[in-house]
Amino acid sequence: MKSKKAIETFSVATKVVLPNDTNTLGNLFGGELLAWMDVIASVAAQRHCRRVVVTASVNHVSFKKPIRQSSIVTLEAKVSRSFYSSMEVIIDVFVEDQVTGEREMCNDAIYTFVAVDQHGRPIQVPELVPESKQEIERYDAALRRKQLSLILAGKMKPSEASELKRIFA
Repeated sequence: MKSKKAIETFSVATKVVLPNDTNTLGNLFGGELLAWMDVIASVAAQRHCRRVVVTASVNHVSFKKPIRQSSIVTLEAKVSRSFYSSMEVIIDVFVEDQVTGEREMCNDAIYTFVAVDQHGRPIQVPELVPESKQEIERYDAALRRKQLSLILAGKMKPSEASELKRIFA
């Protein structure tokens, strides 16, 4: 399939952490952040393939810094690589200083989505062509993560993981 331009694989959302979103310590619930990330990542995946997408897995989540009540939170999601029917999406989460406007990255995650047809069956998605240095790094790393996941699931033999072999050879 024809590749899509990078802008169509990107999605941004800004939220304010309200009292209902917080735990007893006044920090954003981790589950609430996961839900926000799932929604924003699904938009990026849907924009890439222009099809219905479903969450296949949450591959990585890093809660590096708590997010306090009343914080302004920006989530940036971008498809890092597409495979046959799946897409890896990386989500970066930033907290904005309300006085200076400076942003600090506080969390990140990697989700996988699968495009499905009207019957819920996986369908092919367009190839992604990375352009920037960061896009190329994330694109290459996505294949290593996929191969490792397949090995751990028993769906690939370690000897078949060409990208992983390059790291250890």
